[in-house]
Amino acid sequence: MVWSALTDGFAEALKRAGLWSEGRLARLELAIPREPAHGDWTTNLALLIARDAGRPPRAVADALVAAFPRDPEMFSGIDVAGPGFINFRYAQAFLDRLPSRILADGPLEAAARRGFGCFDHAHGLRVQVEYVSANPTGPLNVVNARAAAVGAALVRLLNATGHSADGEFYVNDAGTQVDLLGQSVAARFAERVGIPRAFPENGYQGEYLHDLARELSEREGRAALAGDNGEAWFRNQSLERILDWQRGDLAEYGAEFARWVRESELHARGDVDATLEALRARGMLYEAEGATWVRTTQLGDDKDRVVVRSSGLPTYLLPDVAYHHDKRARGFRHSIDLWGPDHHGRILPLKAALQALGLEPDFLEVLIVQQVNLLSGGQPVKMSKRAGEFITLRDLMEDIGADCAKFFFLMRSTNAHLDFDLDLARRQNDENPAYYVQYAHARIASILRFAAERGLAPAQFAGPGEPGLAAPAEQTLARKLAAFPEVVRGGALAREPHRLPAYLQETAAVFHRFYHECRVVSEDRALSLARLRLAEATRLVLHNGLALMGVTAPERMEREAEAAT
Repeated sequence: MVWSALTDGFAEALKRAGLWSEGRLARLELAIPREPAHGDWTTNLALLIARDAGRPPRAVADALVAAFPRDPEMFSGIDVAGPGFINFRYAQAFLDRLPSRILADGPLEAAARRGFGCFDHAHGLRVQVEYVSANPTGPLNVVNARAAAVGAALVRLLNATGHSADGEFYVNDAGTQVDLLGQSVAARFAERVGIPRAFPENGYQGEYLHDLARELSEREGRAALAGDNGEAWFRNQSLERILDWQRGDLAEYGAEFARWVRESELHARGDVDATLEALRARGMLYEAEGATWVRTTQLGDDKDRVVVRSSGLPTYLLPDVAYHHDKRARGFRHSIDLWGPDHHGRILPLKAALQALGLEPDFLEVLIVQQVNLLSGGQPVKMSKRAGEFITLRDLMEDIGADCAKFFFLMRSTNAHLDFDLDLARRQNDENPAYYVQYAHARIASILRFAAERGLAPAQFAGPGEPGLAAPAEQTLARKLAAFPEVVRGGALAREPHRLPAYLQETAAVFHRFYHECRVVSEDRALSLARLRLAEATRLVLHNGLALMGVTAPERMEREAEAAT
């Protein structure tokens, strides 16, 4: 909306001022100032292109302002500040019409690219977001839960900004860790039926191993223990049950995946072998020390990498390359992977190996999901009855609920460590930020019900005699609502879903101030209808922001009755 008008306006201004180039327009950075006195939008474009233009920044800014196509219905003022910043201020007419515009765009449908906050910035560019992808050897932990919240929100943000984005889960089911799982469950099953069997060294621990052993058929399990290939049976049975757990927990959590891809399928189809031969055909392999190496140093890596060990078995890198090559073959132009904090060293080798195979340098983007520290009573929480060693996603949902968990996980940047305060998350009051935002939505819903009981329902457009947004609290709220599309756009492009909860908390606070300073339902019918429309627009923005986070927007909550008074 506003961002597009500003972008188009600067393109025209650069041409009119004799400063046009696509490169200069590409340097345009638009921001919403922290200080309202600085306007509603600002840009430092003049400072960025001044040297290239051979003119002082202030002179470039003056030329751009003079050439900028004015729309008095959108901006009341455009001025130059400081060394060359260009500031814009909304017109009163724009603020007055904004609630109607929000209601006309309606609720968010990110996948369909509809609703207030959505726009077609990417024109259907296909993007795949691979997230969680936890080893299928046990229940999902809190880092997986954080990755699930971030990945699902990122898919929604991308779709809301015109991408064609899908979520995907990669199952590492072809490695030694799954073999060790089978051995561990076989030992627990033998223990269950009273057959002596040593527990494997470094085997998996936790109550869930006993759960798996209890779920297995005693007749089939005994036969497997007595057979030559018994560990494979335990491996496959355990793998499928754990994947069922993970699918069920993620579905209840609201994390959706268009596809679950198994590493074993890549091997069975011959994709891994084909990838090796493709690298060889491109001259990117060599033999040394009995192993096969890929020349990743030619593409920015700090050393070449082994793809086939001297034993003849592939390293982790080769099937990873095959998998990402498969993504590209399926038509995705960009892959965004969310990895755990212990995988940072794998980024450069994989990016280099993909380029060695001929993929675009910008095909792969990796976001590191940092560690989560659960706190209760100010102390770390480490144990779980179910897992024995860690808190699971299931534990978290049963304790504080999926909505609160996702809100808290999304409040900090993905690449920052997160201290998750369980005591705060359990509180049902304004100290809990998730509750605070949801309560603002419920309060507005209550106001609208209260008004409807008195025959007042906000129309989409202003009726005869309805006033504009005159009170300072009304204008402040409208300005905050106008920023929502930019929050969505910026969050998607920067891969920063944490912008959503920050914005929603600010919006809820601004609404509460508006509510206390401006009586919404009063004896003045025209004024009541105008303020009800602004309140309904606020409710819709809160709804859309929460929807992008995968968090519900309740119509009723405790304390909600007091909102109607």
